[in-house]
Amino acid sequence: MKLYSRGQVIFFSLLSGLLVVLFALGAGLLPLKRSASPGTSGTAAAEKTDPLAALSLLETYPSNLSLNTTELAPFTQDERENIAVYEQFNEAVVNITTETVGINWFLEPVPQEGGSGSGSIIGTQGYVLTNNHVIENAYKVYINLANGTQIEGTVVGTDPENDLAVLRFAPPEDLQLRTIPFGDSSGLRVGQKVLAIGNPFALERTLTVGIVSGLGRPIQTSRQNIIRDMIQTDASINPGNSGGPLLDAQGRMIGINTMIYSPSGGSVGIGFAVPVNTAKRVVAELIEFGRVRRGWIDASMVQLFPALVRYAKLPVSTGLLVSRTKRSGFAEQAGLRQGSEPVRYGSSVIYLGGDIITRVDGMPVNRLADLYSALEDNKPGERIAVEVLRGGRTIQLEVTLADREETLAP
Repeated sequence: MKLYSRGQVIFFSLLSGLLVVLFALGAGLLPLKRSASPGTSGTAAAEKTDPLAALSLLETYPSNLSLNTTELAPFTQDERENIAVYEQFNEAVVNITTETVGINWFLEPVPQEGGSGSGSIIGTQGYVLTNNHVIENAYKVYINLANGTQIEGTVVGTDPENDLAVLRFAPPEDLQLRTIPFGDSSGLRVGQKVLAIGNPFALERTLTVGIVSGLGRPIQTSRQNIIRDMIQTDASINPGNSGGPLLDAQGRMIGINTMIYSPSGGSVGIGFAVPVNTAKRVVAELIEFGRVRRGWIDASMVQLFPALVRYAKLPVSTGLLVSRTKRSGFAEQAGLRQGSEPVRYGSSVIYLGGDIITRVDGMPVNRLADLYSALEDNKPGERIAVEVLRGGRTIQLEVTLADREETLAP
């Protein structure tokens, strides 16, 4: 018979008890309280089911601008509005800086300074809305707050098509974040007063004032992307303003400052902002999925070009030729006709004889970028009108959209 000391008995008793507790937890017999991750609060459960639970400012509401009439008595009413908007919302604008990875002379990856831009805090949980090009290709993203604090952030989701991105950072527990409310860009008028807050040339939280100079401007940002309904403004926008808010006189965000037209590189009074209604439409999906789910016609299409038009003796010089349709796909089921005569052009094969798409969802389609633009706000499963030219006749079809990412995946 082996005897154990008192210390050994206590040790083995504690060890046995610990094993019993661990077994109970693993079997789910005991509740396990999970600690909140940095930057979260009691709303974490709600955020899991509703990614916008923390964005209480998503809905449009009037800002209650506080005006100290005594201090602002020497100023005009217009100046009072400017001062009130700036004092209430400048702290909700952040300066975004990035790090990228470069290659040195020894072909080793080394961190290097990236670009910079602006962003708007849109949720007290640390959500920031900015431009995609501000954080594109970034290895690290830093959020610089109004009090001088720099916090490393993460990219939640990006939408290159609208040049938008959502970031998130963990705010200090003792800091109450200021946020910028979303407005409504559908009722804007040319001549309406607007204010821009940003960080041009790293001059943090700079305010410029102007008017809406134009509406509905289509701006092509890449070979295949056109941002529709851009807001044109003469409020001074310079490098570093990208991603910052364009506000109305009540301090509501009506646009996201994105680019300028400038032969010199500086502001010449022609700036463009993405409408806030576009942002409101995509922010939810960026937070939930990290991307925007968009619909697509599941067929391979070729943008018409002069050599192809001459060779195939086509009746039109613009549009998209349907080369092939996915077998048993939505486009084929809708009656979209593919080509049957293969011809080689460079390294690719084009099938001639198919339909020529000329209009999609009510928008003229002359080139591939027009198709991206027409389907930018359509989701997979939606049915849209497609107008095609077939044998000299115009035919109307109704096509169910597939998922763009799945359709265009290599």
